[in-house]
Amino acid sequence: MTTHYDQPTGEPSAATAWGPPPAAPPRAPEAGAPGRPFARRLWRGRPEDPRWARPAFLGLLATTLLLYLYDLSASGYANSFYSAAVQAGSRSWKAFFFGSLDAGNAITVDKPPASLWPMELSVRVFGLHSWAILAPEVLMGVATVAVVYGGVRRRFGPVSGLIAGAVLALTPVAALMFRFNNPDAMLALLMAVACHLVVRAVEDGRTKWLVWAGAAIGFAFLAKTLQAFLILPPLALVYAVCAPVPLRKRFGQLAAATLALVVSGGWWVAVVELWPASSRPYIGGSQNNSFLELTFGYNGLGRLNGEETGSVGGGGGGAGGTGMWGETGWDRMFGSEVGGQISWLLPAALILLVAGLVATGKLKRTSVTRASFLVWGGSLLMTMAVFSYMAGIFHQYYTVALAPYIAAVTGMGAGLLWEKRRETWASITLAASVVAAAAWGYVLLDRTSDYLPWLKWLVLVGGLTAALGLVFAGRVPRRLALGAAAVGLVAALAGPTAYTLSTLQQGHTGSIVTAGPAGASTMGGRGGGPGGGGGVRGGFPGGLPGQNQQNGNGNGNANGGTQGQNQQGRPGNGFPGGGMPGQQGLPGTQNGNGLPGAGRTGEGGMGGGGGAGGLLNGASVSAEAEKLLEANASDYTWVAASVGSQNAASYQLTTGDPVMAIGGFNGTDPSPTLAQFKKYVADGRIHFFIAGGGMGGGGNSGTSSQISSWVQSNFKKVTVGSATFYDLTRATTSG
Repeated sequence: MTTHYDQPTGEPSAATAWGPPPAAPPRAPEAGAPGRPFARRLWRGRPEDPRWARPAFLGLLATTLLLYLYDLSASGYANSFYSAAVQAGSRSWKAFFFGSLDAGNAITVDKPPASLWPMELSVRVFGLHSWAILAPEVLMGVATVAVVYGGVRRRFGPVSGLIAGAVLALTPVAALMFRFNNPDAMLALLMAVACHLVVRAVEDGRTKWLVWAGAAIGFAFLAKTLQAFLILPPLALVYAVCAPVPLRKRFGQLAAATLALVVSGGWWVAVVELWPASSRPYIGGSQNNSFLELTFGYNGLGRLNGEETGSVGGGGGGAGGTGMWGETGWDRMFGSEVGGQISWLLPAALILLVAGLVATGKLKRTSVTRASFLVWGGSLLMTMAVFSYMAGIFHQYYTVALAPYIAAVTGMGAGLLWEKRRETWASITLAASVVAAAAWGYVLLDRTSDYLPWLKWLVLVGGLTAALGLVFAGRVPRRLALGAAAVGLVAALAGPTAYTLSTLQQGHTGSIVTAGPAGASTMGGRGGGPGGGGGVRGGFPGGLPGQNQQNGNGNGNANGGTQGQNQQGRPGNGFPGGGMPGQQGLPGTQNGNGLPGAGRTGEGGMGGGGGAGGLLNGASVSAEAEKLLEANASDYTWVAASVGSQNAASYQLTTGDPVMAIGGFNGTDPSPTLAQFKKYVADGRIHFFIAGGGMGGGGNSGTSSQISSWVQSNFKKVTVGSATFYDLTRATTSG
């Protein structure tokens, strides 16, 4: 096999590893001769690529698009918290800019607004419905696959690029979040773009690539704040060491990229901080109406140490500890909470990363091949380390940020080792990566033993058989080696593909969602029961209503406890007297009843249901309640107010009119104050108060509790079905 040498660097490339060397580049057209038509260029691609490469790439994108669009509307409004903000931004440009939860601009979401903007523009054009909200997320997923393919193909060839793209598209948590309206889809796309651009900058040392990378990370900050900065250390370090320009110029370029980052992410922050607080919405998630406080507190250091002021509970207990958000430690990504979401090819990727660095260890400092492993692999390790040990709020779906890095490292490592397969160490390492993928796939599939029980054996046997063939890949005919590689790839991808297809076949709603079949993920420490929505540890006063999924029946307690969230038809009873869902039993056996006032993880998570809604899922709004709120709606700034964002969001999305979320997402933000709320009522700007919602509704402390008590003591109660309202235009006392 002929090794292709890249002209700018003169170093070996894996671009031809899976096929014959490229044909000589075609002659340039004669002067005045027309170039190839655009459609032909689009279909054919780069002249040096095989003829099948571009059609295969377009087929990958088309397949990803169709898969992700399948039954998209099954998720409805998905996370109603963000959908309500999208609805508000489609009605008010002020709400669009600030990321307000309602068009009356009472309070914002607890993130910057960039991830909302594509959805809001879509809703402005196509109207408010599930497809208009979620289709932009799907397009971001397809774009991320394209970016990862392009980044890998450029150095390692089209087959490696296709492997990387397929690995990303078939990662369960990617299939989940690229069909969901949380900020993570935009974040993953922009992080992949930044990695690709930094590698481009290392290739030729041109400043523009690094500046664009800084701009991408800065804009990612406007999607999910400081999480965008997790990959800054490896990216900056790789460029500072590997760029093919003098050291002084490297530091100057990094300074320019930093400036681009600050401008790209800081312009909005500056406007918000300088804008008079009295004429803009309250910054949701903050305790002092400051976006900087939100960034460095609740959304920043609080996520690392677990001390998020205004959060729903405490953190994880440090290294190896177990807290409300699960068990921390080096193996968190492999545990029962997270493993089925992201870790299918993580062991193989780590092996391939080490192998890639060993294989390129003797190349010159400016090696782009080695820099590629350092950029994508460094981003993987840095993000994985933070996720593994962060003691604050952590949800399984956060791991979608790892998916592009795992995919890229897998594609690059497989291509490089295939090129070197005639060397014994390379063929054995390639075989080892397949064994790791197959063995780990068996373990993950065995955790959901009732789901396709035959598949784990197919994965294990297929992977071991392929590995045996790959050991001798450099000594057998090429077709046999390719056959072994194909079997190994199928075995490695069979498990995540099955989980991905399961994810696509069901809708996902609420604030905490997970990919895969029932039982694919638990929360609150290893060894717990299987769960779908992602539960938490720690009891809450007042209890939270549960969400029924997959034919489960949630049984609430007559004393005001929570409903359990059930999977696979297994009943569960909530805590008497408040708290989180109890551990659930199989049909015909003892139900797991929690102790009074003590929280314990059940099968799934906190959620909403019924008239009053809940902390993490919205309410079910009856036609009678909708009719009540819509009466004379145009006379009010807010047709209603409710404690907590999810409850308010459900009513807002149903009526199409603004509903004030008192206290923001958790109901714990000090906005509005009781004095402000009284003034709104006196000015006739709010029609109804909706009882319940937030962290136990009336059980909230602080301003939310004060407002609830004042309303209940002074205004007429109206009951519609299971929902309770207070008419703020009909006082019962002079208070």
